[in-house]
Amino acid sequence: MNRAVFLDRDGVLNQTILKDGKPYPPQTASEVRIVEGAAQALSQLKKAGFLLICVTNQPDVARGQQSKANVERIHAALLQTLPLDALYCCCHDDGDECECRKPKPGMLLAAARDYSIDLAESFLVGDRWRDIDASRNAGCRSVLIDHHYQEKAPAAPPDARVASLQEAVDWILGQARSR
Repeated sequence: MNRAVFLDRDGVLNQTILKDGKPYPPQTASEVRIVEGAAQALSQLKKAGFLLICVTNQPDVARGQQSKANVERIHAALLQTLPLDALYCCCHDDGDECECRKPKPGMLLAAARDYSIDLAESFLVGDRWRDIDASRNAGCRSVLIDHHYQEKAPAAPPDARVASLQEAVDWILGQARSR
């Protein structure tokens, strides 16, 4: 079985656009700003033997505010720039009641099947309550990059709360060494 670190996209791998304390995704590939030090931090996880899988909700597609083609171009840019093994995307909105939209664990469960991942030995790094709740629902440990958004809190506290992707990576590597 493999170990993985699941990573949310906006606010974890790339910067969000903040409006009134709420995060919004970039609309085009040219607006994507990779988080400083992300490639190096992810390389540390790869060296430690983790699969790196991005799991992202992109409901603006279902809402008609974003094209699927633009989302795919953003993902192609991320996959070219960062050492990711895979990227799973849910383009549904809550009303669609799909199994893939976080906080449901569908994307993590699909990746676990596709890549023989032991979810109990895996982690999810996210910046919003949906990420942390999805991690719990899938049986992973969770790391919240706390950007102090003005929104709902997770149903249960994360296993770790940090200020950056590098701090998340350091915590995960520390946990991996202690097992």
